[in-house]
Amino acid sequence: METAAAVRMVTALLERDREFPIALTRELMRIPTVNPKFETGAGINREADAQRVVAGYLADAGMTVEQYDVVPDRPNVYGFHAGSDERSLVLNGHIDVVPVGDRATWSTDPFGAELRDGRLYGRGGYDMKAGVAAAVATARAIHECGIELDGRLEVHSVVDEEAGGFGTKDLVGRGRTASAVIVGEPTQGQVMPCQPGLEWVRVTIRGLSAHAGWRYNDIYPQRDTSDRTRPGVNAAELAARFLTAVGQLERDWGCRKPAHPLLPPGITTINPGVVQVGSGIGEDGLPVTMTNPATTPDVAVLDFDLKYLPSETSKGIRAEFEEFVAHWAAQDSWLRAHPPQVRWELGDLHFPAFDTPVDFPVIDSIRRQRAELGHTTEVTGFVAVCDGAFYRPTGAVPLIYGALGADAHGPDEWVDVESIVDTAKVYAAAAIEYCGVRP
Repeated sequence: METAAAVRMVTALLERDREFPIALTRELMRIPTVNPKFETGAGINREADAQRVVAGYLADAGMTVEQYDVVPDRPNVYGFHAGSDERSLVLNGHIDVVPVGDRATWSTDPFGAELRDGRLYGRGGYDMKAGVAAAVATARAIHECGIELDGRLEVHSVVDEEAGGFGTKDLVGRGRTASAVIVGEPTQGQVMPCQPGLEWVRVTIRGLSAHAGWRYNDIYPQRDTSDRTRPGVNAAELAARFLTAVGQLERDWGCRKPAHPLLPPGITTINPGVVQVGSGIGEDGLPVTMTNPATTPDVAVLDFDLKYLPSETSKGIRAEFEEFVAHWAAQDSWLRAHPPQVRWELGDLHFPAFDTPVDFPVIDSIRRQRAELGHTTEVTGFVAVCDGAFYRPTGAVPLIYGALGADAHGPDEWVDVESIVDTAKVYAAAAIEYCGVRP
């Protein structure tokens, strides 16, 4: 069968069976799969139940299906049709979702998958159970049309993406990869061949404790006599100075580093996300006492979310940031003698950047199929990070494409039902054209 004929056959089937990916999205949305690293509770951490649903449909699609626990009761699922490595394709999606938050801010049941005005409302439909459903529908339609692909097609449904991509990291570590990967994160109909790299970095600044009653001795000049009380060094004030300096570094990077053509200028942000200040440092590296303002604090722990350009490397950006910290500390006599400590991969989190060429064949397939559906397609960059990062070091070529919707991680998250069907058609066309059809 010719490739073009195969695409027409499969997309026609997806149109006739358009209710399947919509119904599967709703079925998955009604199974609460809140990542337990964020919140635990009765009936809300049901990743295993959702993955059993995915595994069943992949088996019905004729795929060889394997399922295993990344950690107890948190399974990855992957299915595949055998084929060559050279033109192999992974459709990747995550099954875990973030917590609902304040239910009073929702106008619908967060796990009700209510259909209203062409939209499905609920936690995780947009981010990104619609993408998982579209991937399953793709495999199902290709199988039901009796089309055998030359390249291997795989569907990866993973846990723990929201907390750092550990499900996909584990899957890739077991050798499950391909020559190309489409990550089904929602992209509003755009195709995104690049993303920045992301580091979580902790900077620990040490001061010297003292009684706050003698603060004048710490901050104003005194005669250095033998009976002088040893002056304290306030770690909170050092931290405030450091935050100001990091803000200037952030602006310098944003204004002076060459912008990536597909990403907004200034994507190289350094977000101070968590600041903890107190007295004493525990075995966990955090302040022990944070409830006594009568003591000059001697430890400040600052956690940053740092992004770098696709043209940069993790090794290079780490060296650049560490050099900045060292130069900042060199301006202060106390900090020269007690330099701040820098710790990378906080929480084991690290997302490499990737930068897929815009003329990669899968991108052409996506744009062509969307044109058939009457849509134009913008090629742009992903401003967040996703699991495509972990396939790239294996030699795979990743990109991101998914459904239309809004309010990911917020109240009344929704996904457009028509876009779920369109996404499945786009995935199917890309899989057939990239993997090729056996005679």
